[in-house]
Amino acid sequence: MPTTVIEAQMRTPGGKNVNRRLRKSGIIPAVMYGPGKQPIAISVVPQIVQGILHSESGRNSIFTISLDGSEQNNAMVKDYQLDPVQGTLIHVDFIQIAMDRLLQLTVNIELIGEPQGVKIDGGIMDFVTRSIEVECLPADIPESIKLDVSQLQINDYLRVNNLQVDSKVKILSDPEVVLVTIIPPVKEEAPVEAEAAKVEEPEVIKKGKTSEDGKEE
Repeated sequence: MPTTVIEAQMRTPGGKNVNRRLRKSGIIPAVMYGPGKQPIAISVVPQIVQGILHSESGRNSIFTISLDGSEQNNAMVKDYQLDPVQGTLIHVDFIQIAMDRLLQLTVNIELIGEPQGVKIDGGIMDFVTRSIEVECLPADIPESIKLDVSQLQINDYLRVNNLQVDSKVKILSDPEVVLVTIIPPVKEEAPVEAEAAKVEEPEVIKKGKTSEDGKEE
């Protein structure tokens, strides 16, 4: 169940100047969406939202939004905006969720172990696909999906269908999508010896002077 509570206040939607004054006061504008409901304009303290985004579960975190100290809703971060210069949070969209309804969301892949093809044979691991789409109830959202790569040799690879997940989690991504592969090491070409690289010049035959009667002197 959600443990983090975000205190939010209703606000009157305004333009850039209104939002700028709001941010100067230490809070940011936000919008809360819900199935079959009109979006609600609210304001929140950005530090709490940043803490959620930087947690292990990140955008898949479930928390409670307390609206004006009374109404409470389970929610997740739907989207957010950062200041392009300072990188600070300037706006966030929340979406209300029902704990008994399935969600479709993106979950990161977490690689476990060091591949034999890298450790012993000097290969290069290419992490091709770093996240997949899944469907599950909010309470069953995994923080990440672990994938053991320790036995991979040169030219080996693992696909989505190699993932092991809880029976409560349904994978929606294409099972044939490659997640990780081990590339052979790049071989350095032996330097070509300078003498072998030289091109032999044709021998020039020197001729003597020709006399007036056509004979060489």
